Amino acid sequence: MPVTRAVDHGIAKLLPDVDRRRAWLLTVDGAPQSYVDLDEPTHLEFEYARRLGHVLDCVAPDGQPLDVLHLGGGALTLPRYVAATRPGSHQDVVDADRGLLDLVAEHLPLPADTDIAVHGADARHWLRAAPDGSADVLVADVFGGSRVPAHLTTEAYAREAERVLRPGGSYAANLADGAPFAFLRSQLATFRAVFAQVALIAEPAVLRGR
Repeated sequence: MPVTRAVDHGIAKLLPDVDRRRAWLLTVDGAPQSYVDLDEPTHLEFEYARRLGHVLDCVAPDGQPLDVLHLGGGALTLPRYVAATRPGSHQDVVDADRGLLDLVAEHLPLPADTDIAVHGADARHWLRAAPDGSADVLVADVFGGSRVPAHLTTEAYAREAERVLRPGGSYAANLADGAPFAFLRSQLATFRAVFAQVALIAEPAVLRGR
């Protein structure tokens, strides 16, 4: 049955997928946020999740465990994916909405054998306190409504991310924008000032402004 609950940052709903026995769509204030199949954690329903999954697949040889820091948790789709594709990985997940994390833990529990620590905290504050060189990959998927919070878009934030990554580590972010892509262009310039290599991955139709 669907589940509806007021969480810290809106009204969350868990909606079952009638085509997949233990799959759920998470929405917050009506906006789709996460999709999880408890029986098949490698199934990534959303386009952006598949793109981030591709990055996670390519940063190290197949099956090699990684230390991953996720800023933004939702229903923990990508942490579940990493746990399934790279057993032995250690992952920290940081999300400011503690009510949402409680809802997910209650109805979409993590497998017992995964090394995933979930923290209710502000992403920037957590990043500032994280040790130097403590992550192989940092995944940023944080939204306030339809926007990335401003304090996660600055050059100072990019430098904190670079500090926390090990040499050769990767930063992967989900960004939302539309033509003419002013926000996207500013983010590429900001991270280009800190990282030697920056790649943009998107559907061609998105980049054409469709």
